[in-house]
Amino acid sequence: MADTPTELTKLNERSRAIFRQIVESYLTTGEPVGSRNLSRYLPMTLSPASVRNVMSDLEHLGLIYAPHTSAGRLPTQSGLRLFVDGLLEVGDINDEERRQIEAQISGRREQSIDQVLAEAGEMISGLSHCAGVVLSEKQDARLKHIEFVPLEPGKALVVLVSEDQAVENRVISVPRGLPPSAMVEASNYLNRHIRGLTIADAKGRIEKDLATAKAELDGLTKKVIEAGLATWSGAEGERKSLLVKGQANLLKDLTALEDLERIRQLFDDLEAKRELIQLLGVAEKGDGVHIFIGSENKLFSLSGSSLIVAPFRDSDRRVVGVLGVIGPTRLNYARIIPMVDFTARLVGRVLT
Repeated sequence: MADTPTELTKLNERSRAIFRQIVESYLTTGEPVGSRNLSRYLPMTLSPASVRNVMSDLEHLGLIYAPHTSAGRLPTQSGLRLFVDGLLEVGDINDEERRQIEAQISGRREQSIDQVLAEAGEMISGLSHCAGVVLSEKQDARLKHIEFVPLEPGKALVVLVSEDQAVENRVISVPRGLPPSAMVEASNYLNRHIRGLTIADAKGRIEKDLATAKAELDGLTKKVIEAGLATWSGAEGERKSLLVKGQANLLKDLTALEDLERIRQLFDDLEAKRELIQLLGVAEKGDGVHIFIGSENKLFSLSGSSLIVAPFRDSDRRVVGVLGVIGPTRLNYARIIPMVDFTARLVGRVLT
């Protein structure tokens, strides 16, 4: 990734103008641009030969490249990052888009949180012509029943039944030689104390009882419950809900066979939900819009895609999810960045 301040200091006014024109042409057309065409659109008078000299310097800096011999130039991934971080002029969404987003999301206050997030993903996908993504914490249902079932030496199955009749099964490790009576006692104890609580609340209550010795249980039964508590926390991403909307938008306006292959690879990437959840989790750790370009993240290293996301918060200012779009690196960043930011903020207000 280019060091934005350092790289920008290497570009004089003429170099910046030519570099900006190359990137903006790529974002508009996706095609390489040559020195002759560049000289016509620059805000200064330069001959094609002078433009070629500057392009050579930009290429040496690793900001542009020639996809074919004697072809025009395209920005490299480092060039795109430099442009987005240092030269992109981000405005605001227009009034019509603002009204459309507000009507679509604010008018859904009577819906469930999952429905609001699904609507937001569909809406931002349609406006951006990309795939919309929404990552949020799962809405924990209240527990109705828990049961431990022995499977094999050292393994047991935890069956969690919620009040809405949803069932989750999780395998846990238990001491070898554990008698069935310990699992029965663990099930009975938990069912007396956690009915009507969410998993998070139940976990907190039981951990507190175990720590303060309020739970009068033998050692083996405690180990079963502690193993269950550890499993309830879930592996990374297990307590997350991921929505991807509008993948079909990515199939529009494909101009070459390599574009189709890139989209096929992106679809494969999107199927790898755990990796996408981990990537989106990075955006949960900070404020504002986050932009990932191409191979800056291993998930999109082959498909050469960009991800633009922003976190949204609950009434306690706690980040509870992220929302954004996935598309080709040739995105309209100036339009999509404020759109993602505005939508994420609005979703946060609606949810609170």
